[in-house]
Amino acid sequence: MGMVFAVGVGGGLGALARYYIAGAIQSAVTTFPWGIFVVNISGGLMMGLIVEASALKLNLSPELRAFLTVGILGGYTTFSTFSLDSALMLQKGQYIAAAGYMIGSVVLSILALFAGLWIVRSIYA
Repeated sequence: MGMVFAVGVGGGLGALARYYIAGAIQSAVTTFPWGIFVVNISGGLMMGLIVEASALKLNLSPELRAFLTVGILGGYTTFSTFSLDSALMLQKGQYIAAAGYMIGSVVLSILALFAGLWIVRSIYA
């Protein structure tokens, strides 16, 4: 139950951070989605810092590691987990799988979004 609590609280905090940080950035610039762009990149950086520091130096409990990575960073941006998964595949030399995962995740997620829009529009139009 401690793990679930850690992830849940972290996720809430990460989502709030995303909301405020992306919103603050986006309110200054409206021509490009800079807010989410910055959130995704900073989330990837933070994921790298946390994962490598905990592998090399820090002795984090499983709950604290889940709180920081799955919780806070997962709520802040799922792009950070996507980046970690991609990097791990590349480091293992799984280049084709990594390319498929990266291209497929981006393209299929966008296509799925359009499918969702189409389904709802066809129901309510």
